[in-house]
This record gives sequence, structure tokens and C-alpha cells, in this order.
Amino acid sequence: MADTGTPPVVPLEFQQYDSYAEAPEWQLKFSMVWVAAVGISILFFLPHLILARRDCRKDWSGRVLNRVGALVLWTIPGLELNLGQIIVIVGYLLTVILCMTLQAPLTENSNRAGFIALAQLPVVFLFATKNSIVSLLLGPGNGYEKLNFVHRWAGRGIFIAALVHGSFWINNHLTWGFPIIGQQKETSGVAALGLLCVIAITSARPVRKAFYEFFYVVHTLAYVAFFVTVCYHTIYAPPWIYPPLAFYGLDMLLRFFRYRIKDATLTPIGNQFTVINIPFCTDGWVAGQHVRLRVFFEGRIFESHPLTIFTAPPSISCLTSVYIPGITLGVRSTGDWSCALNAVALNAGHLQMEPEQEEKKLGDNDSTEYCLTSPQTQIQVMIDGPYGGCGLDLGRYETVLLFAGGAGVTFTLGMLDDIVGRCVRLGRRNGERTRRIEFAWCIKSFGLLDWFASALIEIARTAASSERSSTPLSLHISVYVTCLCNPEAVPPIPNCDVTIMRPDVHHILNDLVTPPNSLASPPAALCHEKSTTEQEDIDVESSDGLDPRASRKLPWLGSGGAVAVCASGPASLMREAANAVARLRLSQRGMEMGGVDIHTEVFSL
Repeated sequence: MADTGTPPVVPLEFQQYDSYAEAPEWQLKFSMVWVAAVGISILFFLPHLILARRDCRKDWSGRVLNRVGALVLWTIPGLELNLGQIIVIVGYLLTVILCMTLQAPLTENSNRAGFIALAQLPVVFLFATKNSIVSLLLGPGNGYEKLNFVHRWAGRGIFIAALVHGSFWINNHLTWGFPIIGQQKETSGVAALGLLCVIAITSARPVRKAFYEFFYVVHTLAYVAFFVTVCYHTIYAPPWIYPPLAFYGLDMLLRFFRYRIKDATLTPIGNQFTVINIPFCTDGWVAGQHVRLRVFFEGRIFESHPLTIFTAPPSISCLTSVYIPGITLGVRSTGDWSCALNAVALNAGHLQMEPEQEEKKLGDNDSTEYCLTSPQTQIQVMIDGPYGGCGLDLGRYETVLLFAGGAGVTFTLGMLDDIVGRCVRLGRRNGERTRRIEFAWCIKSFGLLDWFASALIEIARTAASSERSSTPLSLHISVYVTCLCNPEAVPPIPNCDVTIMRPDVHHILNDLVTPPNSLASPPAALCHEKSTTEQEDIDVESSDGLDPRASRKLPWLGSGGAVAVCASGPASLMREAANAVARLRLSQRGMEMGGVDIHTEVFSL
């Protein structure tokens, strides 16, 4: 054949955009960006974990990252996201938008947006699984529940990209008079977009919170259907579906090996709370972790609920005389499942106990044997976990503030049991430094104290037994009640003050780190408090301020030693706690204290 020479080059203005050649390259670029971001995050946390193990937490957090850490803790009201999370989300969405729009004529050919939607599927599933490799590499305190915000926003990123792709495609078909539904590619594409719309609508927070079981079922079935329809829609989909299936398969495999069916006992505390004790589960978990529990009763075996373990392992716990050694969980009666569980426990308990005996035991607030002697119902449960846990080792801090709202006390109570047990019962065998603990609990009525009265009494007595040792542990318990209901129900918890007021976390924390001689005396009429070690009638007045006298029951140890804050409860309380720590870390007082670290647990859907 004759050599015809080099083929002519088509000028750029006359070249036709080939989305099937260029879009996969942008998929690869997008994947490289998010993988690099995850890798940098892991490398960022790695030295922090190593230095913490080498007892250098103070230098690392106080000198290098103190101010940066304070800024990323700031939480924006209404968003329930701190500044660090907002930076991650903005960076992610900006990457999605750039990869979707750069050098792409979306109005004429919107395929790039569809390709970028597919490229986000691995991100969605990587941060959705409970046994995520990212969570493992980031270390304690970064469980799936902490990383779930990435899953939610990556899902929204898929929806945005798919909506751009589908909207422009439908508009072009309407403009040129082409049928929207008919051929397989068009029909499956519309179906896939419709499924994403269903997922997005049912994933909205109001729907998720009000109809969680409905959300969960729809979420699962819709994504399975989406995978099928999108594979019919384009041959470019399967390579991006295999990684999500691998992540999900690995998660299910690990969960399968962690599933355990155990005998458990239900102990009702009134009609508002139920204690679940699972004996013989004495190791493999730490205080502050949670499990997903299925209780086999009334045909509800398919319902799984996350519940926090509110005691330390028996080898550490101070509560072995209060609860049967093992995993102990608490369930507040708020929904259908929890109310039905409480009803089962109450009904069985009434059959086991004479009314006179029941009345006697419910009225005996002084007994630490309450949960051992109360009527118990035998039942079978399935455990999945444990998951999560506290990212702070409280034993490395001289001062600890544990702040809980409502049922969030299950987390802080477990952490309190753990640190008191390590310092007193085990004699600080691992070099624990903790000397002062302020345990604060905000509740709606006095009657809620019955939930954990026996546990708090026993822990307070254990802490008080260390007073004559060379390294005593000082514990003060503050209970803040927001409603004057049933004030006669206050149990005699040692070194505990019960006050009617809405507490301010910033004031409590600031008071805890301020020398006593720097505190102004409170006005006489500011707040009348009731100490549960006294026996006179309660005389309480409402107040929005803070009475510093409660924290004066803890000895002042001077500056340094660092401060740990663990907060759990509703999102508003977590926002307040995070902002309080951020303010303190930016202040001179925070630096003088040797650093202030925080771990939060949000109790919501």
C-alpha cells in the first residue's frame, strides 16, 4: 500500500466531545483525590496514636495542634457538624463539582456527571459499613458512627451528580423530540434516577428519625434495585459496583463471626427504663463501647438496636456487687420496641413478685443490690459488636469532666466505672494520673435518678475509699434537674449535689480549671442546692447561672496534668460541649492546664 502520510489533525473547535473516552479519566482523577485524602488522614492520626502510647499526649496536642484542634471543634448551630467536618464535606463536594464540570459540555452531553456519580459508590459504602478498614486504621474514637457523616454526604453527592446527568439528558430529549422512555438504556436510566430520588427522600433526617425501620428497609431494597437498574443502563457501571459489594461482603463476613446468641435477663426500673444483663460476656470489650442487640421477643427478632455498655469489664468494674458480671445495657422507654421490652419485663416481674415485696424493693433506694434482687426475666438475645469506644484514655489526664444529658449517661457512667476501677480497685497499675473527676448529669425529673442510683452510690463509695491512700481519687457528682417533678425521689448518693437549673457546660468546665481563690463567691440567692448526703427536705430554686460551690468539693491540684472531657447525649449538648472545649483550648488557661481534649457521643438517629 502507498504511504498516504500523517492523517490531518482536526482543529479543536471542530472536534466532537467523546464522553466515553474522557469521563473515565475524570473518574480516575476523582478516585485518586479521595483515596489520597483518606491516606493523609490516616497518616495524620498515626503519629498521634503512637505518641499517645508513648505518653507524649501533652506535647503533641498542646504544642503542635492545640489551636488548630480548637478551631475544628467549633460546631455550627443547626448543622450538627463541626468546622472540621464542614471542611471535609466542602472539600468533597468541591472535588465532585470540579470533576463533573471541568472541560465538560454538560448541557449538550451530560455523561460526565453520570460517570462521576458511579465513581462515588465506593466512598458511600466504605464509610457506611460498621467494620470499615478506615475506622480501624484511624484508631479508637473513630468508629463507624463518627464517620457516617461522610457516607451521608457522599450519598448526596451521588444524587446531585445523577440529577445533573438525568436532568440535562431529559431536557435534550425533550428539545429534540426523542422519547424519554422506550429503549432499555433510557428506561433503566429513568428507573435508576427514580430509585435515587426515593433513597434521598427517605434518608432525610425527619423521615429517618420518625420512621427508622421504614427508612432502613427502603434504603436497603432501593440500593439493591439501583445496582441492578444501573447495570442495565450502562456497561460502565459494574467496575464501580464491585468495590461496594466487596466492602459490604467483608463487613457482613466480619459481623457473622462476631454474632453471638446469649441468654440475658431483663430488669425493669419502673416503666421508663429496662436493664439488660448478659452474663458470661466478661472480656473482648471496653467501657464506652456499644453493641447492636436483637432481643427475641414478640416476633421482633429482626429489629436491631445500638445500646451502650454502661459498666466496665468485670476485672475493672466497681459494680460487680450491683450487676451480674458481664455486659450490662440500659434501654430507655421511648419507642415501640423499647416500650414493648419494658412491658415484657414488668409483666414477668409482677408474676414473680408479690405486690408488697415489689413496693418494698422499689422504695429501697439505699440498697446497692437493687438490680440483683429485683424481679428478672430470662430471655435470649443476639449480640453484634462491640463497636465504637472512647478516643481518650482518661487515665492520662489529672482532671476529668464527664457530662451527660438524659440517656447519654450510659456512656459516661461506663467511663466513670472504668476510671474509678482502674485508679482504686486496680491501684493505678498502668500509671493512671487521674486525681479529680466531675460527673455531671442533666435530667428532666428527679425520678430518673433511680435508673442508676445503685451504680452511682457504689462508684462514689469506691472513690471515697481511696481518701487515705497516697494518691486519692476525688469524685464529685452533680445532677441538674430541669423540672421540679417528684423531688422526694432523690437517693443518698455520696458527695452528690442535685440542683434545679439548666447547666452551662462552658461555665462548668471553666470553673473546674480555675483555682478556687480566683472564683467569685456566688450570690446568696443564686441557687439553693440539695446535697444528697443531707437528710433535710429539698429546698431548690430555679436558676440559669452556675453555683461554683459544687466544684469546690474537688481539691485543686494546680496547673498542668491536662483535662479530658467526655460528653454524651443530644446533639445540642454535644455542640455546647465541643464549643466549650474549643474556647478553653484557645485561652491561656487551657494552655496552662496542659491541654484539653474531648470525646463526644451523640445519642440520636
